[in-house]
Amino acid sequence: MKTICLYFEIHQIIHLKRYRFFDIGRDHYYYDDFENERSITEIAEKSYLPAINTLIDMAKTYGQYFKVAISISGVGFEQLEIHAPAVIGKLQELNETHCVEFLCEPYSHSLSSLADEECFRDDVLRMKKKISQVFGTEPQVFRNSSLIYSDEIGAQVASMGFKGMLTEGAKHALGWRSPHYLYSCATNPKLKLLLRDYKLSDDISLRFSNREWSEYPLFADRYIGWIADTPKDEQVINIFMELVALGMFQPLSSNILEFLKALPACAKEKEITFSTPSEICEKMRPVDVLDAPFPISWVDEERDTSCWLGNSMQREAFNKLYSVGERVRLCTDKRVKQDWDYLQASNNFRFMTTKPAYVGFNRGIYDSPFDAFTNYMNIIGDFIHRVNALYPIDMDNEELNALLTTIRNQGQEIEQQNKKIGKLKNKIAELQGSKQ
Repeated sequence: MKTICLYFEIHQIIHLKRYRFFDIGRDHYYYDDFENERSITEIAEKSYLPAINTLIDMAKTYGQYFKVAISISGVGFEQLEIHAPAVIGKLQELNETHCVEFLCEPYSHSLSSLADEECFRDDVLRMKKKISQVFGTEPQVFRNSSLIYSDEIGAQVASMGFKGMLTEGAKHALGWRSPHYLYSCATNPKLKLLLRDYKLSDDISLRFSNREWSEYPLFADRYIGWIADTPKDEQVINIFMELVALGMFQPLSSNILEFLKALPACAKEKEITFSTPSEICEKMRPVDVLDAPFPISWVDEERDTSCWLGNSMQREAFNKLYSVGERVRLCTDKRVKQDWDYLQASNNFRFMTTKPAYVGFNRGIYDSPFDAFTNYMNIIGDFIHRVNALYPIDMDNEELNALLTTIRNQGQEIEQQNKKIGKLKNKIAELQGSKQ
């Protein structure tokens, strides 16, 4: 029996302000508050709230038949908490239907998996903790920023205890094979991989309202018919997209939410089910390993990382940022930590791309990739100056490593003590219960 894995991602760009060379050392605030509030408020009103309400209605209508998965970045979460808390309330309401699985992703929506294993681990575990606190469930499946994946990244994700990971069904990685199966990581077969069907996903997120598209107008019964017509043994159809596709990329006037609402009924007629990523990982066996020696992603025709790191400006900015990664991990300054999250966000490097721009690509305040690079590097110059003021650049590696070792040991000791405290509390509760 075929099953659909429907997944949406929520992330919010943190807009940087114009920052001049002469601001370095004088102004430590880097953000355009007006644009951040305006954009998240607009997106919440036009996309997030109506889309999540639709998912709640679908869950209530179809019960446990309908399933959906959602991930949210930490920086996106922070913007919602400040400017659109109603969206978080709706996500919690959706969570109460027990028809949704919340996945984990890097807190900062960063490219840390390509730069620094420790930064990546910290980024992921913080988001894992946040999901547990807000939704009362520990994520079992991971999705990296923009579905970035490689054999090495897969091994790191498996070491953090995840049983599954989402990535792109890139042709250059799959070859002749289909994305409609479950695969496993080449370096750690315990990690199962769900591969996005980019055609079926983009039919909804990118083409749905395009009147020049040969399949326009697209109706739910025809879309489900395409899924039903795939070869019989191809049983996993992964449809992954950003939630802003519903209401922003495809305006509400296009009837995109009515299309979404109709999918379960049409699927039921064809005996097609819906499943969460965890259910697929539990119930199905991988048919093969996926070899990905080089990173793949869901962006651009190349499905690689060239949109973020394809030119010398991007690589210079990227290397400059992560040159202070170890020192930032030592830091306890909340402002520095928050700036670190926001400056890691992948869109900062995306704005510097010199690749031909796809339809709808917006550089925001920047006139060119060179303009984006200059602004970002000015900010990085000030940020690194602040980090080095806390942990001087002349601190040698031996001294830095000693500090890092001390911090790790303290963390492990605290974790062990917390476990002992938990065991003692359980024993006290058992003794009190036996006395009663």
